[in-house]
Amino acid sequence: MTELLRLFTRAHKLLRAASDEAMSAHGVRIGQNLVLEVLWQTDGLTPGELAGRLQVSTPTVVNTATRMEAAGLLVRRRDPADGRLVRLHLTDKAREAQGPVEAARRRLAEHATATLTEDERRHLRSALEKIIERMGSWPAQGADRGTD
Repeated sequence: MTELLRLFTRAHKLLRAASDEAMSAHGVRIGQNLVLEVLWQTDGLTPGELAGRLQVSTPTVVNTATRMEAAGLLVRRRDPADGRLVRLHLTDKAREAQGPVEAARRRLAEHATATLTEDERRHLRSALEKIIERMGSWPAQGADRGTD
């Protein structure tokens, strides 16, 4: 089983480096593409709502949002119905990055799985979903599972 963990770690490092390179070409840092993916579907979420969807802590989203705001990818606005809440909204720059970022992610996924059969891709997806679900209940539940 330690061999499997070694393989996961190596694959993760290689995919992370390739993803960071692919995203940075569009002004997006690794992890931010996951935030964008959610906001492209539902713009205007609170940091807590976004954290819930990404299964990370709210402080992780707040820190990522701060970097994204500095990069011109999102803005924070007070909720008009409840001024205590802050909502995260995409900028035009973030909306314009959607097509190129999604295309880069698609190319990266295609490259990573090019030697797999369709059946192997389906099994890999299923296995990874099961591992993610299982690891979500790891005893260190309080530990942050950050976006990067």
